[in-house]
Amino acid sequence: MALELTDQNFDQEISKGVVLVDFWAPWCGPCKMQGPIVDELAEELKDKEGVKISKLNVDENQSKAGEYQVMSIPTIKIFKDGKDVETMVGMQNKDVLLEMIDKHSS
Repeated sequence: MALELTDQNFDQEISKGVVLVDFWAPWCGPCKMQGPIVDELAEELKDKEGVKISKLNVDENQSKAGEYQVMSIPTIKIFKDGKDVETMVGMQNKDVLLEMIDKHSS
């Protein structure tokens, strides 16, 4: 399972390494398809040093969604050592997400 982020733990959780954040909401159709892919990725990469796979519910955590100007969901952002380094909007397949993570973690 992907790590659940909140407005409270967000900055601490993204501060080190490469962190994929899936910005989603329970009512969003494409998010419901993206969620299992993100969870699968979290399972596959759980032992990979310096990589975290996480989710942020934008309905419950509007502060961070606003701070990072998430207008459409699902939005996937990659953070490296606390910096926003890449953004993709819309449903993404696992290969694309793996490629993004590899690009920033090598």
